Amino acid sequence: MSSYRTSLPWRIVVGIADYLDARIGWDKLPLPLGLGTLLGLRVRYRQENLHDTNKIPAVNVPEPVPPKDSFKVNRTADGSYNDLDQPRMGMAGTRFGRNIPLDKIASATPADVLSEPNPRKVSRELLTRDTFISADSVNSLVAAWLQFMVRDWFSHGPSPTDRPWTVPLMDDDPWPEQPMQIMRTPDDPTRDPHAPAGTPDTRVNVFSHWWDASQIYGSTEDEQRAMRTGELGKLHLWDDERMPFPSDPAKDPSRVPGFWLGLALMQGLFTREHNAICDHLHAAYPEWDDEELFERGRLINAALLAKIHTVEWTPAVISHPTTVTALHTNWWGLAGERVHDLFGRISKSEVVSGIPGGETDHYGVPYALTEEFVAVYRMHPLIRDDWELRAANDNTTLRNASFRDIAGPEALKVLGSISTTDLLYSFGTLHPGLVTLHNFPKFLQEYERPDGHLQDLAATDILRSRELGVPRYNEFRRLLRLKPAARFDDLTDNPQWAKQISKVYEGDIEKVDLSVGMFAEKLPKGFAFSDTAFRIFILMASRRLNSDRFFTEYYTPEVYSKAGLKWIDDNSMVSVLLRHHPELRTALTGLGNAFAPWNVAGQE
Repeated sequence: MSSYRTSLPWRIVVGIADYLDARIGWDKLPLPLGLGTLLGLRVRYRQENLHDTNKIPAVNVPEPVPPKDSFKVNRTADGSYNDLDQPRMGMAGTRFGRNIPLDKIASATPADVLSEPNPRKVSRELLTRDTFISADSVNSLVAAWLQFMVRDWFSHGPSPTDRPWTVPLMDDDPWPEQPMQIMRTPDDPTRDPHAPAGTPDTRVNVFSHWWDASQIYGSTEDEQRAMRTGELGKLHLWDDERMPFPSDPAKDPSRVPGFWLGLALMQGLFTREHNAICDHLHAAYPEWDDEELFERGRLINAALLAKIHTVEWTPAVISHPTTVTALHTNWWGLAGERVHDLFGRISKSEVVSGIPGGETDHYGVPYALTEEFVAVYRMHPLIRDDWELRAANDNTTLRNASFRDIAGPEALKVLGSISTTDLLYSFGTLHPGLVTLHNFPKFLQEYERPDGHLQDLAATDILRSRELGVPRYNEFRRLLRLKPAARFDDLTDNPQWAKQISKVYEGDIEKVDLSVGMFAEKLPKGFAFSDTAFRIFILMASRRLNSDRFFTEYYTPEVYSKAGLKWIDDNSMVSVLLRHHPELRTALTGLGNAFAPWNVAGQE
């Protein structure tokens, strides 16, 4: 069992962290104290906010294929055998975990899910974007990157078409159908039909839970084989090397809900990066065959994605000095990047030398992503409604587009008419939206799915958290040992918003939905989303590294190769962009983080 649960020094650290956070707040402390407080909070959350849904009786659980020796050094397509002693852990088709006690999972009866205010009312009155509120410290690659990551991390799978939730509408609602229908989340196929009444509800993740770049490589052996060329470890690049997707309409991912231009750009960029890694490995190890090059390339690419997310994307969207340092510490430890580059790990401690290359630890609970992690990543306000697509060389406007014009199959038309370099430049010089109230993209409130079904994603986000038993805002905070809001004025420093929320929730602060409370919060300095959401990140961002042996004890030259580990060390989002799009050099000159606003052509 991890020493985090037993040692007296850690219990003291946790106690002090709880006290300082409650009395002052981690974000208001000097940097050293702030770092110590976040460390203590992480330990506390590891102790008390990891809960195993596999304890609930299950049937027909997915079975891994028989073990192979190669599984010791290669990631499997479905995520099995990451933990060699528990090969099912984290594989595709296994249950989401929870960050709340299982007996605190709310019921998903119609009375709860459709309780007043119903999700459509919340969407219309509290989430609708009247004026775009921008997050000026970052660029729109932040939004593209997030969905690219989500496509690797989690999906509840396609919704069944029977038994939709029916949401009654107000008389003045312009929605074309009465009532509104929102499809249900698929049931857990492993749930025991004979489970006693009151057994907490569970769902499964159709992707692997691991940070393994499955959005590039697929989650099954068949998907993976279809992506590979069979030569030098490389992947197919579709449409004259623009996108890594097959042209067969039956397999067209542009018709999968959620596809848009930003996702396509990231997918294409890191498919090219995989192939560049394979070229590098082939030059360093010419005796390696296609299989060896592919497997090492996948490991390296996945680790590079994890590094970029940890030390670039996340510090960009929560750019408080304490969180930036804490996130860099997750990867390099307090010793820092320079010491890592010169000497490698100088200590077994993750605090000193970072998580990669350290010890694997599940903290007493089998690894899985959680429903609460899914809930706090519902960040659709990041998406703009209006997109001015401009040329990288002189900033001239090539096209003004709505989000509808760059979503679904329409995105492929844009990719075919404007160069990828210019599209990346446009994203890099446009701000995303702030994750806050009254800033939900209009297009996503009237989103037509590829199957023709009309959907209000703002209402759907509210309904999903209720349906999946994620607590309402105040209860969520209590379960993280945070002070709940006693009054609506405690929710936000915007008096008008406080009145609006009170009116919508009819004066009952305990009914306020999690997303509404988080979107209303006053943000810590440099944050693009709420401190309440950040509490789940404190726990889960490091856990995804700690539990994965390919980021811990197997993060070695013997598994990755010396050339592979050096590639990860030497590269960043900036270097990836410039390798494949050197025309962006002027736009990226002087930037330490590619998710910060880029230089605009023609401006001094």
